[in-house]
Amino acid sequence: MLPTGRNVMHLIIGLLCMVLTAEARASEPARDVEKPKEKGKSRTFEFTYAATVTGLPTEKTARIWLPVPQTTNDQEVEIVSKDLPPDAKIEKESKYGNKILYLEAKADKDGSIPLKVTYRIKRLEVVGKKKKPLDDSDRLAMFLQPDSKVPIDGKPLELIKGKELPMNQEAAAHVLYDVVRNHMRYSKEGTGWGQGDSVWACDSKYGNCTDFHSLFISLARSQKIPAKFEIGFPLPEKRGAGEIPGYHCWAFFKPKDESWIPVDISEAWKNPKMQDYYFGNLTEDRVTFSTGRDIDLVPKQDGKPLNFFIYPYVEVDGKPYAADKIQKKFNYEDVKQ
Repeated sequence: MLPTGRNVMHLIIGLLCMVLTAEARASEPARDVEKPKEKGKSRTFEFTYAATVTGLPTEKTARIWLPVPQTTNDQEVEIVSKDLPPDAKIEKESKYGNKILYLEAKADKDGSIPLKVTYRIKRLEVVGKKKKPLDDSDRLAMFLQPDSKVPIDGKPLELIKGKELPMNQEAAAHVLYDVVRNHMRYSKEGTGWGQGDSVWACDSKYGNCTDFHSLFISLARSQKIPAKFEIGFPLPEKRGAGEIPGYHCWAFFKPKDESWIPVDISEAWKNPKMQDYYFGNLTEDRVTFSTGRDIDLVPKQDGKPLNFFIYPYVEVDGKPYAADKIQKKFNYEDVKQ
């Protein structure tokens, strides 16, 4: 049916109003749209993980595993370059979700296998609790169980014997944080430190970051508070470039119905002015490489599970290769923004 004259008139008026409204909106000054703000600080840098397996008989084949940092809520990671033997591939183990670079290679004429990977990393400061709990319920039960060097009973619990802990799990974890910080001192003297052995740490009252955080994890899990171990590398606070001498680790705990909360107790001990900060926060001056203890690699190694995974692991003829024959070098360079 064709429109009547009156309908045509209404249609023309409606179109005219639409045009006028559009012109009026176009003439309005542009409104500023606030962009989402990144919570906390961030740091972007390149990190080179290099190693050389030495002392191998010529043409001897070695199985080699390297930890691989991955993108998480706290960091963005991409591979910039790699200098590796052919057929190296990245796998992922199922227990903790760690990424692992695996390869099999023969030694060169010098009996060596050189390895190097450079990553570009944007690391975020971890500031307090995240707004929404992470959906990791399938792994929570695992983070309540003991590890081979992290018991949830016995000697470590003597540190809280007779101590009434708050019912609130975050408040209880804060008490445990203070217990460990006051019981331990940071030192690398003698032998025994650096294994993340809670019983040893309880007896010795000193150690490095692995010992501090293993003791905390033992205490937290004993109180039914899930807790986990993370390890990676520290960066100096001052921006620039340089060599990183070795690893650093920290821990997370998860109160009921909350997200994971970080602690860095060894850094709090070394810098007492930061002791409040390091309960619930982590600086951006670090990178995470792996999570967890008692790790089975992919493909599975012939040796026993790794206590933790941060340095290259090598097997020759089905046996672990001597760590002192694996040269390591780690470098960083901040990227100018």
